[in-house]
Amino acid sequence: MEKPKPVTTMTGRRTDRPGCPDHGSGFAPLLIVLFWLAAVSAPAADWPVLKPGAFAHYSQDFNAMEDENVTNFISNAGAWDWLQKEIPLFECPDRQVEEMYYFRWWSFRKHLERTSDGFIFTEFLTRPLPVSSALGHQIREGRWLHDQKYLDDYARYWLRSPFNWQQLHKYSNWLADALYQRYLVTRDQGFLVSLLGDLTRDYAQWEQERLATNGLFWQYDVRDAMEESISGSRTNQNFRPSINSYMFGNARALAAIARLAGNKPAADEFDLKAARLKQLVQEKLWNPEAKFFEVLRDDGRFAAVREETGFIPWMFELPEPGKGYEAAWTQLTDPQGFSAPYGITTAERRHPQFRSHGYGHCEWDGAVWPFATSQTLTALANVLRDYPQNFVTQRDFYDAFLAYVRSQRADDKPYIGEYLDETTGQWINGKSGRSRYYNHSTFADLLITGVVGLRPQADERVIVQPLLPEGTWDWFCLDGVKYHGRLLTVIWDKDGKRYGRGPGLMVLADGKEIAHTPRLESVNGQLP
Repeated sequence: MEKPKPVTTMTGRRTDRPGCPDHGSGFAPLLIVLFWLAAVSAPAADWPVLKPGAFAHYSQDFNAMEDENVTNFISNAGAWDWLQKEIPLFECPDRQVEEMYYFRWWSFRKHLERTSDGFIFTEFLTRPLPVSSALGHQIREGRWLHDQKYLDDYARYWLRSPFNWQQLHKYSNWLADALYQRYLVTRDQGFLVSLLGDLTRDYAQWEQERLATNGLFWQYDVRDAMEESISGSRTNQNFRPSINSYMFGNARALAAIARLAGNKPAADEFDLKAARLKQLVQEKLWNPEAKFFEVLRDDGRFAAVREETGFIPWMFELPEPGKGYEAAWTQLTDPQGFSAPYGITTAERRHPQFRSHGYGHCEWDGAVWPFATSQTLTALANVLRDYPQNFVTQRDFYDAFLAYVRSQRADDKPYIGEYLDETTGQWINGKSGRSRYYNHSTFADLLITGVVGLRPQADERVIVQPLLPEGTWDWFCLDGVKYHGRLLTVIWDKDGKRYGRGPGLMVLADGKEIAHTPRLESVNGQLP
């Protein structure tokens, strides 16, 4: 067998794998590199309200606080030049939240690599190839970048190479759903439809590999990227809420993509697959005694433990409203359930096997994982907006979000690692080179769609439903959001003195007001 050719990144790192030809060296590639460097170093224009220069100090502070152990496409020195053109700007009275917003973008930027077959995002800075476990998180976060070429390349990377295709199936993922959620921001219908055949083939492969005769998908906990769990095993083929929710989300997304493509038979087929999975998850994975979605072991018995995976169905709005499933959310704020000083635990704290699987081996038996926190907060936002219930409130979302912010520190500096101790906040496997700036979760997406409340739509409506409780911040501004080809600005100004545009919550499109309400509440507008 012919040895695969190496791939060279802009940093000079090489990886031997098929599907990524070596384009060699020469003048043409050099011109391309110079063009990109010139583009990322050009100054950015001011947005309608905020000025990029007011936030440059964050990047300067982040650059100064660390040694740059790995440099990819954008170096630390060039970080702000790139970020100020690529990300929405944000300010609020809580300086830790504001700082974390820019830190997470600064950290996300570190994972962007330009390879000989396009741009990719890594998970570990010390590994030059991506990992598919957090692919859905990376796409949801990256959909807010102004230049979507990076994610275009990244999607093709996973779907168009036979080698990468196999790597994609090493871990459960919600790729089709994430790409459709991205479309709701970009409205790039042509690109999304061009992937329909690839995504359909991907779903069929999951059915071949993981679909059982009972109609549910099975998975090892390690291949759910949740190894060393109380319920799971590296060898048992259990039916987990995680992979079944992902596949429901993917089926629902594929139905929507097929409709965009005008392919009614495919849309109908995936609608049926999604409906069938919804029914089976509710019938077979809901434990009525525990009032929670649980892992069903391969011996037909419930795992008898509530784990954070039981919140994932709401990430895709799988549970049918009004059927009693919302009672599961009482566990979120219960100190014997999932509430801990440094965040949401991955297993209920009352369980006798909580934190029993050792230390430093990727345990999902209770420690706090940003990966899972991102999923739970996304799910919680859906519950608060779309499910009639009285178990959780906006204050619960805000408190959990603040705990997420406060937990992302080490040595009193912003930091994101793999997972952390729920009572001390110490990072586990977090300070090693392997786990620095771990690209395994979302933050900007949670702030934009959750706290600020911009809910992407398939039509030309602009819907903002803030989950920020009244009486917390007197003002905030999210500016320069590229949405459906326009630039959106969302302003909350309680007394009108901060931004001089009058009191209330308002939405601007390309600098012109399209919606306004005097209170911090849901507001709808229409793109002109």
